[in-house]
Order: sequence, then structure tokens, then C-alpha cells
Amino acid sequence: MGDYILSACAPCDLTPEWMEKRDISYVCFNVSLDGKQYKDDMGKSFSPKELILKMQNGADAKTSQVSTGEYIDYFKSILAQGKDIVHVSLSTGISGTYQSACIAAKDLMNQYPDRKIYTIDSLAASSGYGLLMDLAADKRDEGLSAEELAKWIEENRLNVIHWFFSTDLTFYIKGGRVSKTAGTIGQVLNICPLLNVDFEGRLIPREKIRTKKKVVKRIVEKMIEECDDGLNYSGKVFLSDSDEELGKQVISHIEETFPQLKGKIHRFDIGCTIASHTGPGTVALFFQGKKRDY
Repeated sequence: MGDYILSACAPCDLTPEWMEKRDISYVCFNVSLDGKQYKDDMGKSFSPKELILKMQNGADAKTSQVSTGEYIDYFKSILAQGKDIVHVSLSTGISGTYQSACIAAKDLMNQYPDRKIYTIDSLAASSGYGLLMDLAADKRDEGLSAEELAKWIEENRLNVIHWFFSTDLTFYIKGGRVSKTAGTIGQVLNICPLLNVDFEGRLIPREKIRTKKKVVKRIVEKMIEECDDGLNYSGKVFLSDSDEELGKQVISHIEETFPQLKGKIHRFDIGCTIASHTGPGTVALFFQGKKRDY
């Protein structure tokens, strides 16, 4: 639309169809399973469900950020269309890909002096990052220029609230994010850690909840506390998960709690990049709320 392209990274965890409908371009990430390379292309060539199954069967999953060279090739394909770019990157609290995008943008703007590339750190991840992109697409469609949209994203990115929980600590232990001792105790006690994304875009453990039933209730309580308009909230809600049945339980509880949201919550798979680190049993909830200062 217009004279610029709105762009994201694949770990915004929407779908190719959603991205096409909203006219958002995206750059693929890189995932390896037992040394075999795959593209995180939002499930077009390799689905998150396949990844989770392979991980559960013992496969070792690793990720690598988009290189500067990959960004140069990606951005060039857009600049060749005579378009400017507003690129919103996966949070610097999770990945170094933003720095690669900035280096590529600087290099290319020297080659294309008549073009502009705005690079923005989303401070977000998974479908919370996707929700930010969807809101940005709304503002673009209202007629904001590339410069105005980049400024709007920077000013409003912390208004997208992220809450995650996991019922399976196996891959947190394996990846070193939870110590083996703490993880083993947590599994024995049925601990489901509740985490959020802080104002620096980092995933931070906040509470230790015992049992799935209680953590489902608690994540909805967090939404009541932090969303705009409390129980009258009628804004966008995105949810991503690597356990569809558990995700549906959260959606059902939200719909029982927020009358105006019945049938309006959008569910997505946690994409391959994020799922490589969180593994199965993860549910992530995203909505609009008070700007994060924690």
C-alpha cells in the first residue's frame, strides 16, 4: 500500500494468509533440527506442530538470527520496487536480529539515496509482536506516512501486553534457561511458571503456579488487571500456543470473563523459532493495555 512496505520477522507468529491479507511482508528465520536446516517461514515449508513432535521425540532444536547479508537481499527486493520500508524487528531482548537489520539498512541507504528504511525494535515476541504488526497495519491503512508510522510504533509498542506460561519445563532445562535441579523440582510439584515480557523486551519469570488449572485462571486474572477498560475490554486479543487444547481452555475462560470478546479471540501456533526455545505446553496471551514500566 502507498509508497512503502510494512515489514516484520517471521517470529511474529501469525500466518502467511494473515500477513498477505494485512499486506505485511516478512523475512524468514533459520531453525535447525539435529543439524538439518529449516526455514521459519510461518509454516509454509515446515510446520510448528512438526517441530514440536520432533522435539518430543528427542531432536535438538537450535535457531540462528537473520544475517546482515540475508537482510540486504530481503530489503533489496523491496527497494527494487521503488518502495520505502518500515521494518519492525523481533525484540532485542530475545535476538540480535535488530542490529543486523540496522547494519543492512544503513548500507543500502547509501546505495539507494532516494529510499528510506526505518528499522524499529518491536520489544515484542510471538503473536504479541504479531498483534503490534496488526495494529500498525491499521494505522498504515488510516493513511500514516512511513515516518509517521515508524514513530507511532515506537511510541505504542509497550502497550501490547505479553503473558506466557509453560506446563512442560523439559526444554527450559535442556536449553539452560532453568537449572536441572529447579526444573526437576518444578516438574515434580507441577509448577507452571508464569512469565511476561518486560519494557526492555525480555522474557521474565514472574510467578510459580501449581497445576494447569490454576495457571489458566491466573493468566486471565493478569489480563483483567492490565487490559484497557477492565472487563469491558473489546480490543484485539491474540493467543499463540504449542498445545492447542490448553490454548482453547484459556480462550474459553477469557470468553466467559469478557462478554465482548466471545468469538473474537485469534489463535495461532507458536512459530518454529520461538517454539525451539519454549517447547511443548506453552500458551502465550497478548492484548492492549497499560504501557509496561516493569
